[in-house]
Amino acid sequence: MINPVLVEVERSGFVESRHRGAAVGLAADGTVAVRAGDPGVAIFPRSANKPMQAVAMLRSGLDLDGELLAVAAGSHSGEDFHLEGVEKILAGAGLGAADLRCPESWPLDPATQQDVARSGGGASRLRMNCSGKHAAMLATCVTAGWPTASYLDADHPLQLAVRETVGEMAGEPVAAVGVDGCGAPLFAVSTVGVARAFRALVVAGPGTPERRVADAMRTHPQWTSGTRREERQLMDAVPGLLVKCGAEGVDAFASADGRAGAVKIDDGAMRARTPVTVALLRALGVHQGGGVDGEDGVDHAMLDELAVVEVRGGDGVVGAVRPTPGAFTPG
Repeated sequence: MINPVLVEVERSGFVESRHRGAAVGLAADGTVAVRAGDPGVAIFPRSANKPMQAVAMLRSGLDLDGELLAVAAGSHSGEDFHLEGVEKILAGAGLGAADLRCPESWPLDPATQQDVARSGGGASRLRMNCSGKHAAMLATCVTAGWPTASYLDADHPLQLAVRETVGEMAGEPVAAVGVDGCGAPLFAVSTVGVARAFRALVVAGPGTPERRVADAMRTHPQWTSGTRREERQLMDAVPGLLVKCGAEGVDAFASADGRAGAVKIDDGAMRARTPVTVALLRALGVHQGGGVDGEDGVDHAMLDELAVVEVRGGDGVVGAVRPTPGAFTPG
């Protein structure tokens, strides 16, 4: 089937671009509440797989919590505190930056990029957004007694454990295996499978690997992305919300009560991802939860801001990237 238009890009009153995709929202009991397009088609969730990868590492003996577990399950912006956290994970395993097999990269955070350039620095493995995951993978191998040099091989014991965990949490077999941008094996499941996996993170019992990952990410959202990233803003705006994005237009989330969702933009446009996520949150009523001092605790102004991306012309705003009304249908 052809997926529907989820986002329109309007400039000066004229729709100049459209982004199709699939999205699904789960009710608190795990049933499909709303959908758009065909969320049953397998996709590469890209970095939205990272929380499941972190669960697999904890199950394999990794001993991390708090900020360091959050950076291991996230896609950090390469800010100085992220770099220091990755170095702590490596040092705790008796390893260093030379053991990382992720590619060198500049920080994702523009301000940090400028600081690094002004200081005469350059791209590095530590600044790469997946270095937290890679450091944790290496630390897991040290703990489990597995070889470290081959930790990215698809048949390595660590990656076999990750594949099993991803399939279990998604509630379906892994449909394909690829290589992610960071060099790690990448496991394909459906969009609804991603939503099921994120729901599993938040409904698990306290102290379980799933809940430890969810709690670390929700408590330290700046470590899973960065101080100025949309995922951090979403988690700040909605109490108890867990959010993780992936490249090529993927987003996934779960609220504390088990409502969950996932988005995949067909053409991979990242600008379309967050507006659809906000629309899906609202379709599920997640933005109405909370209860703080007689109010819902939600920063509705922030959600309104994230729901629309400005389109600029010259020195002014001349349009917007916004979700298509009526894109979601009951499950």
